Amino acid sequence: MMRWSFWAESSSTTFTTHNEMTMQPLDLAIIILFLVGNTLFGLWHGKSNKSSRDYFLGNKNLPWIASMLSIVASETSVLTFVSVPGLAYRGDWSFLQLAMGYIVGRVLVSAILLPMYFRHGVSSIYEIIGLRFGPGMQKVAAVVFLVTRTLGDAIRFLAAGVVVQVVTGWSLPLSVMIIGVVTLVYTLSGGIKAVVWLESFQFSLYLLGGVLSVIFLFDSIGQGVPAIVGSLLEAGKLKIINTDPHFLTNPLTFFSAFIGGILLSLSSHGVDYMMVQRVLGCKDLSSARKAMIGSGFFVFFQFSVFLLAGSLISVFMHGAPMEKDREFAYFIVHHLPVGLKGLLIAGVLSAAMSTHSSAINSLASSTVNDILGGKSSLVMSRWISFFWAILLILIALLFDAGNKAMVMVGLEIASFTYGGLLGLFLLSKSKRNFHPSSLATGLVASMAIVFVLKYYGLAWSWFILVSVTFNVIVVWLMDIILRVFNQGNGSTDGKSEH
Repeated sequence: MMRWSFWAESSSTTFTTHNEMTMQPLDLAIIILFLVGNTLFGLWHGKSNKSSRDYFLGNKNLPWIASMLSIVASETSVLTFVSVPGLAYRGDWSFLQLAMGYIVGRVLVSAILLPMYFRHGVSSIYEIIGLRFGPGMQKVAAVVFLVTRTLGDAIRFLAAGVVVQVVTGWSLPLSVMIIGVVTLVYTLSGGIKAVVWLESFQFSLYLLGGVLSVIFLFDSIGQGVPAIVGSLLEAGKLKIINTDPHFLTNPLTFFSAFIGGILLSLSSHGVDYMMVQRVLGCKDLSSARKAMIGSGFFVFFQFSVFLLAGSLISVFMHGAPMEKDREFAYFIVHHLPVGLKGLLIAGVLSAAMSTHSSAINSLASSTVNDILGGKSSLVMSRWISFFWAILLILIALLFDAGNKAMVMVGLEIASFTYGGLLGLFLLSKSKRNFHPSSLATGLVASMAIVFVLKYYGLAWSWFILVSVTFNVIVVWLMDIILRVFNQGNGSTDGKSEH
């Protein structure tokens, strides 16, 4: 413990001079054990897969607790792992307003969308679109998901490689390849069961790393917990509610963050197949609801832990200026003791691999169920997974790592399509038979309006609300116009034929 306190006393003079990553044998052993363990677990789990249903849905027998932790792991990328502490280091805890909205959004998903998915017994959520609007619109919705998820996760994967490069000292291509190959092996062999169980472990690992970092920081600062918390409160570093009246342009005011969090969670966990796939593997609706709603509370707790870590690092570093979103990575590299450093680096790898494995399996599952009509053997399903895994790795390696704009596109890209997809699902609950042209026009319009909103500086937290509203309005108007036009030309009606 004395050596930890020494680090705190010397931190103000050492943080600007350490430039080399020192990987000790114990740290390296922990990382190697983690990578080998993930690979062997996936290979072992692969023996239990007998069909595509096993491979993509775990034969609908996944425990809800494992599914819940898997959801949290899937949505926690490396950028979340390192960026959330940075928000608290530079500012306060207003990011938690978004997490409050996440909980409400998941309650709405459980009440509105999950019953529909389980009632129809679908393997892919886009089958609902097919049942309601025909196979053509099902394929359109699936293609939107596939393109969005591929571009977003490939760029996020590259960003993960950059962070892993920083904390391990490996080259960027090596970082990407190691994450990609290990994830490919266990995802390819084990399918959704291996993904869910390993993501549950990976989530526990990086959350444990966050908790241990907090304990280490409290001990190292050496002022006593009440004194440290009191000073942070006095400095406004623990403030959660942001009362800034500029809610249309500031995404972290309470109104915009809370409403934005509700809609983002309703979209990401209701109409993005990567997230919903985890609860579709549960045995029944009740279990799925527990997993979905419980994940919201776990995300809130997770964000709280890493925000606390960021606040404590600001005390540890005496608030010294640091490169944005590099605060936690720098702390891991230069100030954690041997062993704990290896555990945190394994946590970083966990965050990277959990997002990557989720993307591979969900992309393959949607391809099989939505594009190929569910006609695929277990061997073919694995080959399709292999294709998506290699494509994600290649896109990540081909992008310019120094192009920060591309990384930001990867983080924001979902907001361009979530409104359109959510609009389709909401329209499916209407009894009106919309013309396919109306639905397609609304989908395109909902994506286009986001570019306009971004150009005029509206906070991103409002993108989904505006785009889903625009989508519904355009679909109804186009359908009315088409019906009038068809009646004027002697058609019987403007209904779609399906």
